[in-house]
Amino acid sequence: MKHIVVIGGGIIGLSSAYYLQQSGHTVTVIDKNDFSDNCSYGNAGYVCPSHFVPLAAPGIVWRGLKWMFNAQSPFYIQPALNRSLADWGLRFARSANARHVKNSAIPLRDIALLSQGEYESWAAIPGFNFAYEHKGLLEIFQTRAVAAHASHTIEQAKSLGLEASLLDADALQRLEPHTRINALGAVLFKCDAHLYPNKLMQGLLSLLRQNGVKLVSGTPVTGFEKNGTIIKKVITPAADFDAGAVVIATGAWSRGIAAMVNTKIPLMPGRGYSVTLEDAPYRLHHPAVLAEGRVAITPMDGNKIRFGGTMEVVSTTTPPRYQRVQGILNAVKSFFPEFDVPMPAQDQLWYGYRPCSADGLPYIGKIKSYSNVVIATGHAMLGLSLGAGTGKLVSEIINEEKSSINLAPFAVERFG
Repeated sequence: MKHIVVIGGGIIGLSSAYYLQQSGHTVTVIDKNDFSDNCSYGNAGYVCPSHFVPLAAPGIVWRGLKWMFNAQSPFYIQPALNRSLADWGLRFARSANARHVKNSAIPLRDIALLSQGEYESWAAIPGFNFAYEHKGLLEIFQTRAVAAHASHTIEQAKSLGLEASLLDADALQRLEPHTRINALGAVLFKCDAHLYPNKLMQGLLSLLRQNGVKLVSGTPVTGFEKNGTIIKKVITPAADFDAGAVVIATGAWSRGIAAMVNTKIPLMPGRGYSVTLEDAPYRLHHPAVLAEGRVAITPMDGNKIRFGGTMEVVSTTTPPRYQRVQGILNAVKSFFPEFDVPMPAQDQLWYGYRPCSADGLPYIGKIKSYSNVVIATGHAMLGLSLGAGTGKLVSEIINEEKSSINLAPFAVERFG
């Protein structure tokens, strides 16, 4: 057994630590902050095999250009004289085609179903309650163009073995009788589940502590001690950590850490925002995606409802644009006329940075330069959904076990 150093305290890093500890290793997790403010907390909480279309899909580049000057738009790429952005953007544009979407569907389905199965096993652990519910997910639409596309989506889902059905406006309203919905209909993905991210992360941290995993907070990684093709130590300002193996799961900051081990991964931060209402007067039975508004709504933990969305491809030092939250709330009002949600104070708003790969598929696997380093990042908006499954895959890689799914589509250095 080895001492494994996991860098990054989000859902990917903590899941990796869990499975590695369960397989007999001693594990240390290092987080540059305090494990409480990463992107794993403020997301929609979806566990969603239905999301088998990658971010790099046909039309996304054109929409990004069209929305560039709209302060409340759901997708935005900040122009910058930045070599990393240019490299990522060129590869992203090349990936955004129908062939890539078709080739990505099975890998995304497989890792999502793996992850969902792992979350269901976690939900059975005594004392580990993270409000997991398998109710399905609604993709609600208002226009005939999206309605026509919905039929195609259902065909795709069924071809992948995923349960999906088309609802007209009346059937949708019967599923959500507590509020009026302004929509033509919806797709119901019965294959999907959801959970409360805050409880998941807090519970997972508690479980790791109980199992003897060492959690080191407020400690950025500044380098590595190398010996040939092996990383011997992880270096931080506080201490150096001996490492039999290293897992880099640093989310939107992974490009810089990967460069320290001579590995180039095209990756950019994609900022998202959310608002969570406690004891909300508004009720929904199912989580929902508002198709035209590109907004997610999730009822959580019995008494909460979360509204989230937007994808801003910006640097992590760019000040937040809170007017994008108003765009989220405007979309909610458009679909749910009875939801009167005022713009909250800034201290009630959440934002975080998702790690966006250049083709919408995560990077999971070993690297060429150092044989004991595994990278797991680039999950974009699917980090929580794919978190448990990714952690299991990382453990299988380090343990040199047969992988639960085909990892070739997620190769870390697939762009050369």
